[in-house]
Amino acid sequence: MQKQPVTVIGLGPMGHAMASTYIDHGHRVTVWNRTASRADDLVAKGAVLASSPAEALSASGLVVLSLTDYDAMYAILEPATHALSGKVVVNLSSDTPEKAREAAKWAARHGAEYLTGGVQASPTGIGDPESFSFYSGPQQVFESVKETLEVLTKTDYRGEDPGLAALYYQLQLDVFWTAALAYLHALAVADAHGISAQDMLPYLSGTVGSMPDFFAFYTPRIDAGEHPGDVDRLAMGVASVDHVVQTAKDAGVDAALPEAVLEIFRRGVDAGHAADSFTSLIETFRKPTA
Repeated sequence: MQKQPVTVIGLGPMGHAMASTYIDHGHRVTVWNRTASRADDLVAKGAVLASSPAEALSASGLVVLSLTDYDAMYAILEPATHALSGKVVVNLSSDTPEKAREAAKWAARHGAEYLTGGVQASPTGIGDPESFSFYSGPQQVFESVKETLEVLTKTDYRGEDPGLAALYYQLQLDVFWTAALAYLHALAVADAHGISAQDMLPYLSGTVGSMPDFFAFYTPRIDAGEHPGDVDRLAMGVASVDHVVQTAKDAGVDAALPEAVLEIFRRGVDAGHAADSFTSLIETFRKPTA
């Protein structure tokens, strides 16, 4: 059975990995990128370099976008909207759920079917059977290209709303980048005391490794809207985070990150949750300050 031709627009590290993976799996691949030289090795492997976005769109029924954001999509494709009709556009660029919904409407106005994607892998994870991506949009459209999308990663279809894949993606990043920044802050404090990142690796890895059990314990309580102070109390959390702040300051390290955490904890106490679990802070997040 002949494999589905694919156009990949955007050849940053992620888009390049996607195009290369499709070539390796026997797909006819057309590529386009503002800096055409980024396609040189792909062309050497068998890809076709389109001379324009319109030519790239015309080459395949399935168009995969790997761009910085949705503004880049509009900048590239607006001059070529005449070539969108009948295409399935799968946007794997990062942006907000609302922008994904707007993009789906924009694509529909130009006769294209549209799917939002959120790739939960680095470029080196493309083609790895353990990697996965979120998708959302019309289920019939998703099913029609699922096999081809699964050349890149496993697929996790979230529903018809085109904003859902972007939402799940951003929720993952919310946790990832916050945790990654905490990791760097802890290492800066450690370094101020002559402790290397290598020294801390087993201990910080152990902390992160305990998080799944931590999440599993609190998840049913959060879903039930219950925040009993039987295991932890927010008032004790304030004291704990304050110690983190003071430790950073004593080490001469910027304390802005833990100070922001401390401010959130204090807002929860001021709202009357001192005797409740730290999970009561979800109510603080639901009622942001002006």
